[in-house]
Amino acid sequence: MAKFEHKLTEMLRPAVEEVGKELLGIEFVSAGKHSVLRLFIDHENGINVDDCAEVSRQVGAILDVEDPISTEYSLEVSSPGLDRPLFTIEHYQAVIGETVNIKLSLPLNGRRKFKGKLNAIENDNLIVTVDGEEFELVFSNVDKGNLVANLK
Repeated sequence: MAKFEHKLTEMLRPAVEEVGKELLGIEFVSAGKHSVLRLFIDHENGINVDDCAEVSRQVGAILDVEDPISTEYSLEVSSPGLDRPLFTIEHYQAVIGETVNIKLSLPLNGRRKFKGKLNAIENDNLIVTVDGEEFELVFSNVDKGNLVANLK
């Protein structure tokens, strides 16, 4: 997770938890006046539109006061969905045995994208099998990851 996104997560997590939801993670997509701040929230009973609106109001108030983003942006609050994003090592731990998409910050053996079965986590390294070949991906080098929805 980028330093800026980590700072925003720490700033906004208490507000999300105050309304009884879990802040899974944050993505900030910088695109000038079309930038997007996306929060992914969850709850054991699921997330609905009213939950997203409630968190948006809470978080929006904090962002208005703290003003951590100097450019124009849109705030989006979302459930993680079937292809849930994975932000922490604990998120990956919870989906061992499942298929994941992982994008690395720096290439490994000339590639940055890996889609395969997450077999294990050893010493903060993700052990992933892609097309019959096993790769050991350093968690600190993961730029983005998500669960691949199993629609069977």
